[in-house]
Amino acid sequence: MTTDHDTVGHSTAGHDTADGPLAGVRVLELGSFVAGPFAGQLLADMGAEVIKIESPGDGDPMRRWGVMLEGRSIWWSALARSKRLAAIDLRKPEGRAVARRLALSCDVVLENFTPGRLEQWGLGYDELSRENPRLIMTRVSGFGQSGPRASDPGFGSIGEAMGGLRELTGSPDRPPARAALSLGDQLAGLFAAFGTVAALRQVERDGRGQVVDVALYEAVFALSESLVSDYELTGYVRERSGGGLPGVAPSNAYPTADGRMVMIAANADPIFTRLVKAMGRPELATDERYATHVARGARMQEVDDLVASWTSTLDFDTIGAALAEAAVPHGLIYRAPDMLDDPQYAAREMIQRVHDAVLGRDVPMPGIVPRLSRTPGRIRWAGADVGA
Repeated sequence: MTTDHDTVGHSTAGHDTADGPLAGVRVLELGSFVAGPFAGQLLADMGAEVIKIESPGDGDPMRRWGVMLEGRSIWWSALARSKRLAAIDLRKPEGRAVARRLALSCDVVLENFTPGRLEQWGLGYDELSRENPRLIMTRVSGFGQSGPRASDPGFGSIGEAMGGLRELTGSPDRPPARAALSLGDQLAGLFAAFGTVAALRQVERDGRGQVVDVALYEAVFALSESLVSDYELTGYVRERSGGGLPGVAPSNAYPTADGRMVMIAANADPIFTRLVKAMGRPELATDERYATHVARGARMQEVDDLVASWTSTLDFDTIGAALAEAAVPHGLIYRAPDMLDDPQYAAREMIQRVHDAVLGRDVPMPGIVPRLSRTPGRIRWAGADVGA
């Protein structure tokens, strides 16, 4: 890790000392929107000192994204948590000079500009690494730093489309759907944080930094299981399948008598046996139409109808108690109120309330994942004003 860190734009007033497994790692975050900043959030959660540069004035567009409260995005409180915020205009030579000084004092530069932009500003990896050979530059972009589309702009939605996620989301009789979240961006942020930690480990071994190159479409595609293999080896093209997976039953959401939807995953043979016993239909476990995973997969709709005919007659509390006693994996389809009331969330401190000085109130936000037993991460403060 670098030492003798530059103090440009570095104020500790009102901020406590970092701890956690990445304490002592200094990160300069450049860029905006979701993918890069989410990676910065993850690194800050684990104790890294993350200095985020924003344009003076309006700052990161994410400040005006999603649900607004008193003129500012509620998400910003979490996305910029535990980061030190500096207002620097990178379009001006003097701003780039300050950014350069900061970059050379850091262990990591995290950026998500279109490839080539930092090089135009004299802040590319080749130039900075000549002066700081230990420097890691984590680069997130739509299509990566190479290839025929490297210079094209990209968003998470495009990554979800080209990575295969959109084609597999929704019902087969409708156009592709999307989850109401920035999944492509946040997957890229996860891979960026993972790659950064891997590169930091390598620096400890040989003293040399490197570029961590994350493409949005590749981050999505990396989760596509055997999608391409299935096609090339057998000609099978995976398609949208609604709430279930082809050949996997029962594993779906089922209605309850009190208007809820309960997810039940009992496709493995022993679990199916326990499920039908809890349903009062133990004979189904030995019925040749349903006795095996393959047989149930061939009759998915029949199996789903059997389970739904049971769940729809009972409220969730009754269903949940029966499934818990039978050790059948299950859970309600949750919305925000359910998460806030859930004792498992509470026991794991998965929802943390952090005081936001700008909003003048505590903001609930997701806790830190993963949990480390000896050196856990911590949220030190909520996202603040531009240049705070």
